[in-house]
Amino acid sequence: MKIAVIGLGYVGLSNAILLAQQNEVIGVDLDVAKINLINQSKSPIEDEYIVNYLTTKSLNLTATTNLKKAIVNADYVIIATPTNYDSIRGEFDTTSVDNVIEKSLEIEPETCIIVKSTVPIGYVDTQNQRHNTKNILFSPEFLREGNALYDNLYPSRIIVGEISRRAEIFAELLANASLKKDAEIRLMPAKEAEAVKLYANTYL
Repeated sequence: MKIAVIGLGYVGLSNAILLAQQNEVIGVDLDVAKINLINQSKSPIEDEYIVNYLTTKSLNLTATTNLKKAIVNADYVIIATPTNYDSIRGEFDTTSVDNVIEKSLEIEPETCIIVKSTVPIGYVDTQNQRHNTKNILFSPEFLREGNALYDNLYPSRIIVGEISRRAEIFAELLANASLKKDAEIRLMPAKEAEAVKLYANTYL
């Protein structure tokens, strides 16, 4: 499968590397220096497993600043761009995710979009209604900074916010690329998946 990963911070890069073991993955970021490092098999962030996998594993991974190149013919588009919480306004800034969703649907209307950025409850349903589509899903991450790839290789659980075959396939892609046997997979409505992420963050 071809998978585009938009945003190559801890979440995006660890997912890109995980999935590039068995799929064609094109990562997208605005940071040219970061793109160059990844294409040289060097890690732009401090993470022992990311460094190791980039330098020792055979990965079908390339990085670019060209969003269209990554999204054309992609089976899945993973969005992992920043959504910092604005404590003054009391809400997440989803501007970067909004923009990627809009551009993705313009380039490849039928691709399945997986939001991995932290978003408010109800965000995915609202975006699907706004764009008159059903192709936007949510799949939360439970990663520690500095151990992001390790936590993807040994996931505590894999959650996708849709009960469907395409959601199951995406979850299986993550599970099959992990090193944990019988990783727990849970499919649920989008709002429940969004709630799980926010409740877990609050608890931790």
